[in-house]
Amino acid sequence: MMMERLDNRSSRRVECFIFCLLILPIIFHSVSAQPGFVSVACCADSGFTDNTLINWITDESWFPDKQGCRNFAPPVANYTGYKKARIFAIDSGKRCYNLPTIKDQDYLIRGSFLFGDSLSSPFGTSFNVLVGVTPIARVSTSDKLEVEGIFRANRDYIDFCLAYEKGEPYISNLELRALENSNFLKLESPVVLKLVDRVDLGGSTGEGIRFKDDKYDRIWKPDSYLNRTIITNANVSINNLNVTVPIKALQSAVTNENRLEFLKNDLDIGDYKYSVTLYFLELVENVQPGQRLFDIYINNALKWENFDISANGSDYKEVSFYATANGFLNVSLVKVPNGLGFGPICNAYEILQVRQWIQQSNLNDVNVIVNVKEELLKHNKRNVLWESWSGDPCLPYPWDGLVCYSVNGSSVITELNLSSRKLQGPIPSSIIQLTYLKDLNLSYNGFTGTIPSFTASSMLTSVDLRNNDLKGSLHESIGALQHLKTLDFGCNPQLDKELPSNFKKLGLTTDKGECGSQGPKHSTRAIIISIVTCGSVLFIGAVGIVIVFFYRRRSAQGKFKGSRHQISNNVIFSIPSTDEPFLKSISIEEFSLEYITTVTQKYKVLIGEGGFGSVYRGTLPDGQEVGVKVRSSTSTQGTREFDNELTLLSTIRHENLVPLLGYCCENGQQILVYPFMSNGSLQDRLYGEAAKRKVLDWPTRLSIALGAARGLTYLHSLAGRSLIHRDVKSSNILLDQSMTAKVADFGFSKYAPQEGDSCASLEVRGTAGYLDPEYYSTQQLSAKSDVFSFGVVLLEIISGREPLNIHRPRNEWSLVEWAKPYIRESRIDEIVDPTIKGGYHAEAMWRVVEVALACIEPFSAHRPCMADIVRELEDGLIIENNASEYMKSIDSIGGYSFGGGSNRFSIIVTDKEKKTIPPPPSPPTPNPSEPSPVNTQALTPPEPR
Repeated sequence: MMMERLDNRSSRRVECFIFCLLILPIIFHSVSAQPGFVSVACCADSGFTDNTLINWITDESWFPDKQGCRNFAPPVANYTGYKKARIFAIDSGKRCYNLPTIKDQDYLIRGSFLFGDSLSSPFGTSFNVLVGVTPIARVSTSDKLEVEGIFRANRDYIDFCLAYEKGEPYISNLELRALENSNFLKLESPVVLKLVDRVDLGGSTGEGIRFKDDKYDRIWKPDSYLNRTIITNANVSINNLNVTVPIKALQSAVTNENRLEFLKNDLDIGDYKYSVTLYFLELVENVQPGQRLFDIYINNALKWENFDISANGSDYKEVSFYATANGFLNVSLVKVPNGLGFGPICNAYEILQVRQWIQQSNLNDVNVIVNVKEELLKHNKRNVLWESWSGDPCLPYPWDGLVCYSVNGSSVITELNLSSRKLQGPIPSSIIQLTYLKDLNLSYNGFTGTIPSFTASSMLTSVDLRNNDLKGSLHESIGALQHLKTLDFGCNPQLDKELPSNFKKLGLTTDKGECGSQGPKHSTRAIIISIVTCGSVLFIGAVGIVIVFFYRRRSAQGKFKGSRHQISNNVIFSIPSTDEPFLKSISIEEFSLEYITTVTQKYKVLIGEGGFGSVYRGTLPDGQEVGVKVRSSTSTQGTREFDNELTLLSTIRHENLVPLLGYCCENGQQILVYPFMSNGSLQDRLYGEAAKRKVLDWPTRLSIALGAARGLTYLHSLAGRSLIHRDVKSSNILLDQSMTAKVADFGFSKYAPQEGDSCASLEVRGTAGYLDPEYYSTQQLSAKSDVFSFGVVLLEIISGREPLNIHRPRNEWSLVEWAKPYIRESRIDEIVDPTIKGGYHAEAMWRVVEVALACIEPFSAHRPCMADIVRELEDGLIIENNASEYMKSIDSIGGYSFGGGSNRFSIIVTDKEKKTIPPPPSPPTPNPSEPSPVNTQALTPPEPR
């Protein structure tokens, strides 16, 4: 153990040394001019000094490729600022800047995202901004935007990341500022303070105050409010007090005879904690203690009674408060009742949102995988793999090829799969230091040299080194691996096939160095798993199915005699669905690349594109039309997503799930083959391209919703362990020739956590507009995450609108947030798609609307399960199809009134307990002009900071 720690320390020193060699010469000039400052101008040709005398460096040491650089034309007249941006052409994952910090030092970090309207894709751009792995903002605006956070470094670096949602993330500037002797982070638990507003009240400087007036380079913007009296005093003195706010900001203030209010009504929706700091300096000479008394309220809650700036012999005070707010914050300074003298005054204020710090991945694993990357880079500098290896290796999205898990609240690497990545050079020796690694797959590459020695404490259960150019012999340390169950090292011509003398493990599976199969092992693994699952009870039936299958195959080959397209068929057996009375086998065919090329006529007809790659139309020899999904060489979705979809669709089959017909994995290509869906996707039909868009009547929409719900219910109710789709959206609901809905795209699907598992999903997956906010913020995955996404799909079906559209007015960007007020006020006619108005029964529509509202509840415990949703949609379809009979039957028993929104909707919100969900109350409207009555005797004023 001591040797391991020494090795870890040594590798860490090497890493730090390499990092210093790379970064210090670049930032030296900047640091020497402004100690503790790092200023990065993205895509700049060289370093420069701006008009505030801050020295800037380029970002070429992080991203040397200039292809992502773009100039933009700012829409603001007389704009003289920076006019470049770096654009990241990615469709998943994240891109990060790694900046040096000093542990336990406080820092301000700020990213500038300038004028996105000239940079965004035609369909809009949105991405999340992360400090470390903590999300602090979502950028989806065409305006000039700055995102700023304050944090305490817990390592000797910080990652500033852009996490993909939609379009192409971009950034113009990145700034890091050390906050020496600051007093921002007073909370006990680690947090990031996200800047909401920092205002110089009474200031008139257009761009605000910053360095050098503010030693921390905070930007103090001038007050934008009207109808206030401004007072100034350029000669004011603060008696050499240790003041953190710039003197220039204190030389002006606003005042009012009775009341000052500072309103923020565009805050994030949700119960967030905020830090509010107010800065006071008395600017009127000869004001005596007791002559300017006022009360301080935050959201009508009294925070300080009879506040007096001049008390205790000082004319300067700064005070801080914490308050919880949901979308709205009102800071009020109110002259005390019947008070004499002067009204309230304020010079400046800061509002910061408190974001709980999300713990980064295990530091040892981070250091080790960075070392692995450095070793691999020596021989593979141009490999596309490194594009996704940015920032934290596990959170919020794991690097391509990694699988992570939570151990004691920290993410660790449990699987490293670099199969078929065209890697060369020796196997990185650092790999053996991944303490929690269980599966190591380096097969089908060009690795050379010897196999490294493994430590006896290793957790490895599977090692795959096939199809490389390794030499020497297997080290005895492999024989000492206590947990090893599978070892494959065939097709290494120079490698000794003899097993180590201490290799006596019982139950070990090994290829003994023989070449064997030439293809990746996913199909074999799926077969083994499926056969074990089915067990001996299915053996006789399986043999019969295999005989019939091969007989049919021989007949089919007879029909197309003369064809040289190789088709090797693998029969994979599954447990039948609960809907099916008889056992059905699932056959998945393995196609050759030549066959795929012929079927698609050399990829002639492109019918769609997604995160995995392009989809082409093809025709099999028997005339069946198919969709052929081909992984793009630039896709950040890789072997894991391919294997995931192949394995899952090899074991499940339902009429409302897209079936998998076959696959191809040859020459590095990864291809999946499905039946062709002639009516496209639900998204196409609702608001897609004009050529694909067709009006769907209400009964058809309701039928599609019910079909998709049944498909998801099947996934969630699989015997043994429910399956969570994780990317439910209208583009993943496909429609066949009879308009039957079929849920598609299972690359991100995952089995639900069971008792004893970690509940945290270490790779939050989903699409902007559909992503469950609770899942995103807590990383706790459950089937209710699919329910939220399905609720958004229902709103799309009702309204005909996309889930996110930043080209609409600001209050209509989010479909969910736009629709909620109309539903709660029973004004659903105003959200219904105009193309179906007058074509639906009110009660059926209300059924679906209320289901949608229940699905998009912020807390998963308040959402229904898919089985309950199916029942409600079935009722809705019955009502729609039999409207008059249904209404008569209700009227005959003294039923309900359906003139407006129905209040009788009940649904099961948990699997164990039925609850009735009443219509949610309308949120109270804040009245900023009248503070709430407060028991002033129970309040103790806090000490000024």
